[in-house]
Amino acid sequence: MIVRLMGEGQYRLDDAAIGALNEFDDQAVRALEAGDEAGFRRAVEALAERVRGSGERLADDELAASDLLVPPPDLSLEEARELFTGEGLIPDLPG
Repeated sequence: MIVRLMGEGQYRLDDAAIGALNEFDDQAVRALEAGDEAGFRRAVEALAERVRGSGERLADDELAASDLLVPPPDLSLEEARELFTGEGLIPDLPG
């Protein structure tokens, strides 16, 4: 699976690594719903750190369709509400 860290690049992750992202995604959704901008930013940064640590960065000239998008941590709550669906950033993954 290909994950894009917006403003940074793309990473290839295996399915096991993707499943581990759910916790951070859930934290981001809870913070967003609570209007907790600082909590949202922490959760998104933790999500991005997990992607960096678990994935293989694709070369800048290797363009692939992204399966998941992780927003930058400085995204406003209003902007984040436009990106998130009811399922969060990572829909339909096993828990």
